[in-house]
Amino acid sequence: MVEDPKVKRASRDSGDRQEQPNSLPILNNPPTRRNVMKGIGATLGLAAFGSAIWPLSKIPENVSLDEFLQKHYKELTPEEKEEIFERIAAKTQREYGAEVTIHDPQPIPGVKFAYAINLSKCNGNGKCVEACHKENNHDRAANQSYIRVLEMDRGSLNMDNANSTYDHPVPQPDKFYMPVQCQQCDNPPCVSVCPVEATWKEEDGIVVVDYDWCIGCRYCEAACPYHARRFNWEKAEIEADEINPNQGYLSNRVRPQGVMEKCHFCLHRTRAGRLPACLEACPTGARVFGDINDPESEVAYVVKNKRVFVLKEELGTEPSFYYFFDE
Repeated sequence: MVEDPKVKRASRDSGDRQEQPNSLPILNNPPTRRNVMKGIGATLGLAAFGSAIWPLSKIPENVSLDEFLQKHYKELTPEEKEEIFERIAAKTQREYGAEVTIHDPQPIPGVKFAYAINLSKCNGNGKCVEACHKENNHDRAANQSYIRVLEMDRGSLNMDNANSTYDHPVPQPDKFYMPVQCQQCDNPPCVSVCPVEATWKEEDGIVVVDYDWCIGCRYCEAACPYHARRFNWEKAEIEADEINPNQGYLSNRVRPQGVMEKCHFCLHRTRAGRLPACLEACPTGARVFGDINDPESEVAYVVKNKRVFVLKEELGTEPSFYYFFDE
């Protein structure tokens, strides 16, 4: 006898897991939490909606029922989080052959992280890009990173004319170099457009993404004026011995295919009192990071005493990422 799909769907939506299969295809059996996509489709119209979710149709893997029905991060109890972390670690072991530990470091009360870059010192060497790539378990085949280093004409801040794919020796005469990554805005447009609240700003100023909640619609990517969001088109390819085992749930764990990701100020490091990997890798000392609420911090000194500027100030995003030149 052929099972009535309407009856099956009603059983799933009621929360009854007893007779459900171990895995469900992403598109054929959307989970309760993703029913919001129906509302998006009604708002956008079929053509626009189809274009928005097209990347999801390219995901070949099945996702477990537990992953589908997982509650929003902010609703999870500590016990539920631990179960999820164990599940993620087991999946990484199974698929990549690497033993990892998933942490969930929380914002430090009273701390507001900020970044500053001395453009007089940056010479475009790209060591920050390499460090980000390795620290955050990016797909090796795509050579992805959260950082772009723009080669700019001296005397100009026109990012439209910048070169982000240079492969010649650096520094070049009459050029300067400007690394760009997530600006951790106080008024982040990416957050306001997310239809499922898969991204939000934490108390320490870091904008995060719950990869298990993201539906891959890419609205945040379109909304970000800094081109700081990345979409996972393919499953990450990383050798077991290259995987960074110290992973944060909201930061550098191996991300699923078909979701958005971004720089998170290496929160698995910075919330533990360490520096971002990109800063540690910088050979010229161009990068400054710390708690801007601490008047004794280096980043607070820079913002107070240097002629700093932020990118696209006219948009009102209020970045926590500053740039300056030596005078």
